[in-house]
Amino acid sequence: MHIDGGCHCGAIRYVATIDPANVSVCHCTDCQMLTGSPYRVSVLCRPQDVQVTSGRARIYRKIGDSGRVRLQQFCGDCGSPLFACNEDPSTGVWSLRWGSIAQRRDLKPSRQIWCQSAAPWTDELAAVPGQARE
Repeated sequence: MHIDGGCHCGAIRYVATIDPANVSVCHCTDCQMLTGSPYRVSVLCRPQDVQVTSGRARIYRKIGDSGRVRLQQFCGDCGSPLFACNEDPSTGVWSLRWGSIAQRRDLKPSRQIWCQSAAPWTDELAAVPGQARE
């Protein structure tokens, strides 16, 4: 599937080819802190399948519990999280941040990881009253 996306302010744009079956929800405490929310949704893809078409992301070098380095890429102007990749961006797996993808409504998670860190109420969200707008 071909997708496009970018940051909230529009300074950074990208295109990518992804497999929609590779959408994950991560409940780890790092993702909770880096997003300011109970979990992060990402799409995994190969480095060669992502092309930044405008702008340049800022990078935060994060060392995970595994000792592995992941480069967290985000917009330096608006702060939107965009990608994570290995220290050598041409290797390993890229993780595209679901919220930055224009076609995100078409991308349903197929797995959840780090569930032991999940907020205890996430399974109850469907029962919480909602409204279309505030």
